[in-house]
Amino acid sequence: MPARKRVALLVETSSGYGRDVLAGITRFMRMHDDWSVFLEQRDLTRTPPAWLSKWDGDGVISRATSPELASAGLPLVEITDREEGRAHVRSDDGAIGRLAAEHLHERGYRRFAFCGFAGEAWSDRRERGFVDYLNELGNPGDCCELHNVPWYGPGTLTWDEDQDRLGDWLAAIPRPFAVMACNDVRGQQVLDACAARGFAVPEDVAVIGVDNDDVLCRLSSPPLSSVIPDAEGVGYRAAELLAARMRGESVPETSELLPPLGVATRQSTDTVAIPDEGVAAALHYISQHACRGISVDDVVRNASVSRSTLERKVRKHLGRTPQEEIRQVQVKRTCELLRTTELTVERIAALCGFEHPEYLHVVFKRITGMTPGQFRADAAAGPTRASGVLDG
Repeated sequence: MPARKRVALLVETSSGYGRDVLAGITRFMRMHDDWSVFLEQRDLTRTPPAWLSKWDGDGVISRATSPELASAGLPLVEITDREEGRAHVRSDDGAIGRLAAEHLHERGYRRFAFCGFAGEAWSDRRERGFVDYLNELGNPGDCCELHNVPWYGPGTLTWDEDQDRLGDWLAAIPRPFAVMACNDVRGQQVLDACAARGFAVPEDVAVIGVDNDDVLCRLSSPPLSSVIPDAEGVGYRAAELLAARMRGESVPETSELLPPLGVATRQSTDTVAIPDEGVAAALHYISQHACRGISVDDVVRNASVSRSTLERKVRKHLGRTPQEEIRQVQVKRTCELLRTTELTVERIAALCGFEHPEYLHVVFKRITGMTPGQFRADAAAGPTRASGVLDG
């Protein structure tokens, strides 16, 4: 039996993105079963161990390559995204920025901002994609404010300093507006600054991050919407490329870019920017109470708007009726419970305001195109089309 290939994985275990990359590499290994790997607990800023440049191994997949390692002669696949032009495979950051802009624009926002990290190539690319998409829309009301500070190294601000500057920047932008944060870490920092200044999220400021780090997004207040990169796909493709290199095959030196999978919509963008206060209040009431089994009459009574006005303006802004919006909110909540709990469909139906589980099945299939059971199975299998089935 041929000896197993000895492979070093220099991928951070401290971030959700890095862990998803490792999941993709693991999927490749399970299909081929001929690698023995070295992996240490690490973060993105740690340099490779010095001994690795003289290691008698077979290959390396790296998100943190030193000059010594690059010149060591080992088969190497780069998946770093902190510098331009080095990665063999990485996420398409421009497409990530464009998807975030599209998500926010669809919600009616016409004033935008980008909050990133200075000197980080991946953040710069996301900013360019975000701004380019907004410029292509050509709407005179579109604008984009920018705020970037160092993430690591010299010039890094303390937490208090960063929060003060973030708060001042946010306060200077006329509300309502929408912010793309370059990643979920920055998104949580923006949300904290909004809370400190008393800005309502998402009513005053909508915020979207990147990476869909589930723990971080749900720890945020309110829960943070996030673009879902195909990090697992990056890991799997990197493993394929390294396997080819270890067989002596050539690998293209140009970067292979993997597009994002969709947007995980949570409360930080789960609204529509509507200038009419009565209709905005009605939609806020729906978002807060839809899962209590409310009717359109309940919305009218609690939002100080006539039924005819509500019907006409909700159709204008959302392209659906108020009743359809109630169902949309109920099904979004159903999707979240199917993804994150093991509750029965009968129990989920009750929690989401459906009197009978059978009616939940009918409504869910009509809106999502799949049954609750199919959705739960897809979600359990990984980030597939179920991830963004109700986005937009």
